[in-house]
Amino acid sequence: MILLLPVATSQAYTPGRAVNKDYASFAESFLTNHCVDCHGEIDPEGNLSLEDLGPVDEINASTWTSVWAQVTLKEMPPKDMTQPEVIERLQFSDWIVGELSRVMQDKGGFRDHLDPNKGNFVDHELLFGPLPDGIKLQPTSSPARIWRVTPQEHITRLNELINTEPEFDPEKPGLRTHGDVVPTNHGGELKLYFGTDRIIKCQGGTVAYATAVKSVPAVLSSARNHGLENYPDFYTVNSAEATQIMAIAGDIIRYMAEGPLSIAHPYQITDAPASIADKMKGDLRGLPTSIVYSTKVVRPLTPVYELMKEDGVTDERLRAAVDYLFEALTFRPPSETESDAYLEIVNQTIEKLGKKEGAVLGLSSIFLDRDALFRPELIENGKPDEHGRVMLQDWELGMAVNHALRYIRPDAPLRDAIAAGRMRTRADVKREVERMLADDTIRKPRMVRFFRDYFDYDLGGYICKDTKALTQTGANNRGQAHYNAMFDATASTDRLIELILDEDKDVLKQLLTTDKVVATKADNLYFGRKRTREEIAASVAAEKQAMAEAAQKAAAEFEAWKQANPGKKPPPPNKQKRPIVNHLVTQADLAGPPIYARVSRRSFGKGSMKPERILATVPAGQRLGILTHPSWLVSHSDAMDNHAIRRGHWIQERLLGGGIPDVPITVDAMLPDEPKNTLRERMRVTREEYCWTCHKKMDPLGLPFEMYNHAGLYRELELDKPVDTSGEIIDSGDPTLDGKVGSAIELIQKLAESERAEQVFVRHAFRFWMGRNETLHDAPILQEAHRAYKESGGSMKALLVSLLTSDAFLYRTRSDSALVDSN
Repeated sequence: MILLLPVATSQAYTPGRAVNKDYASFAESFLTNHCVDCHGEIDPEGNLSLEDLGPVDEINASTWTSVWAQVTLKEMPPKDMTQPEVIERLQFSDWIVGELSRVMQDKGGFRDHLDPNKGNFVDHELLFGPLPDGIKLQPTSSPARIWRVTPQEHITRLNELINTEPEFDPEKPGLRTHGDVVPTNHGGELKLYFGTDRIIKCQGGTVAYATAVKSVPAVLSSARNHGLENYPDFYTVNSAEATQIMAIAGDIIRYMAEGPLSIAHPYQITDAPASIADKMKGDLRGLPTSIVYSTKVVRPLTPVYELMKEDGVTDERLRAAVDYLFEALTFRPPSETESDAYLEIVNQTIEKLGKKEGAVLGLSSIFLDRDALFRPELIENGKPDEHGRVMLQDWELGMAVNHALRYIRPDAPLRDAIAAGRMRTRADVKREVERMLADDTIRKPRMVRFFRDYFDYDLGGYICKDTKALTQTGANNRGQAHYNAMFDATASTDRLIELILDEDKDVLKQLLTTDKVVATKADNLYFGRKRTREEIAASVAAEKQAMAEAAQKAAAEFEAWKQANPGKKPPPPNKQKRPIVNHLVTQADLAGPPIYARVSRRSFGKGSMKPERILATVPAGQRLGILTHPSWLVSHSDAMDNHAIRRGHWIQERLLGGGIPDVPITVDAMLPDEPKNTLRERMRVTREEYCWTCHKKMDPLGLPFEMYNHAGLYRELELDKPVDTSGEIIDSGDPTLDGKVGSAIELIQKLAESERAEQVFVRHAFRFWMGRNETLHDAPILQEAHRAYKESGGSMKALLVSLLTSDAFLYRTRSDSALVDSN
């Protein structure tokens, strides 16, 4: 008989520390005590036997990963079984993470525990409640690291070199302003455009214009579909991307030097397009020569321009260009060594290729500097405290603060503070953060980016809809109309979030329950109501009657004219264009004061988005907050239908703080193809015992949103059956939240009043701004951030000040002394 010893010991346990125990003496006893009864050799639950699992290796790594998820989320052992002690569970989870990290180190690595989607695996009650005796927390920090700049930050950084964005206009605060992110165009592409602010004429239509205008796409890409993306290791720079960056750098430097002359013939630059009519003959559509640029210089004139405008080279001008480009791309001035090194590179390329091409090639190398593509937090010169932590200082700290809010380089006050040694303390950070948050002229696109990552409302335009299925929703299926409307909706939701942030009161609650919408004309359709079969028939009949009456009236008028003008030739009939009537939808009557949204510069001619919007009130009783706006609803749909599972997963993860294990590869996660059954009826398969353990956390939260179809329109019927909008909150962790709800609106109202939802929101804000998942050691920081948010009346600014002055933001720990799960 084997004596099974308890795992927990009398010694204090520090979460995340390496568990130096082997499988036989530690893990096997946990499995025997808590798992093998259900997952034994004979008829195991879920067809998963742990009887002979054995130590972690590359073959059984996926099984151990599943065990880790189930144990960490308290799904295993089942709730009706004896549960391990808190420390025992934590220690076993840490052991699995440590073993998987060790075994898989040279085999692709194990990083599941670092993914933000797994952030909720840390027990919410332990983070915001009392800890049991025996757990010892340490002062927290984040790992020393380098951050890859995001695609949005990179394209905005490059845009600063060739385009002059307008200054903030307090009379039109929604218009795109210097410091705002470069928005995607109406097709959802993130591009840098050359000279669009100087184009005064173009030959050809929208598609031809799009082809003729010089632009470059964002080269750097994310490894994620969406969700929180502000993590340092989600982006890479491979050799192909480096080659593209060099090519783009050459184009940018030439434009900095010559403006449109770098992409057009001299005759194309004129304020009198008629004077070059003889040169604009023939079919030029889609060609660069189809464009006429004004003579007005609107790009920034920089030392690169001064260097290239005259023949010859001086060290003074060459160094000025090198230093300017270095600071523009890295956001800090070069050291003397760095300046000398790049000066030598440019001199060598000029010597080999001549001034023009040599300067372009040599200066292009700066675009691949480490700090032009990454932001270091390596704390190489700091002195560790007794816990092995080093506080960020000077440029590293200043850049961290700037990165938390902005996409462009630090402004003068922050640069002066860094240079004067006034970015070295918590008080210094608080001073600069509060200053920037209080100044509307300082654009803070990172804040809106957080809400995009949190809500995932910007995906609708990228979901390719089945044409027939889209038609049945009542949405406009002509050409790109639906997709254009979705990209417009993203910009509108951005603006609505900005308005709520401006008020800065009960921010999360307002986002969930606002009755306001920033709307375009197309939103009258998308915020409308899908008609019943009888209403559709009545609408068709009314149109026919109106057409018949119009024809009868025209005939009567014609007869009257003939009688009044005997013998005269009748005029040609006045053919009126038949209006397009959408019989499927009762459109909303959205009205309100004018407002502006931040959209891209003119990109595709008539296809460009317009900044003009209105601030309207949504139809009463049909909508409540962002989760009922088409931008969010369509983003959480698929090509053919709603996606109740995905919507429920979002609510479970982002508002309730629950975790969902990954779908096992053995599960065929497909709903039956039954065109005559509603989505709820088809989802009966998820109620099978093996599936329901996870689906009960998602389906009852997503199904209330069946009151909207997959284009986001409100409906009361599905397949001519009354829509069932009932749902339920199950095992949320807060007994006061659990229970049935009658609709999505009732569900939202319940969650909007929840303190737990506030805390989960704080957890996601922590992840975004710290660039890592929270650990138990961060519990005091999370509690203090939530306290700051609550006591300030739900102020996002107060929450940010708390997070950005926390130890997790200020301190770094080198990898040799970091905890297992702290990066």
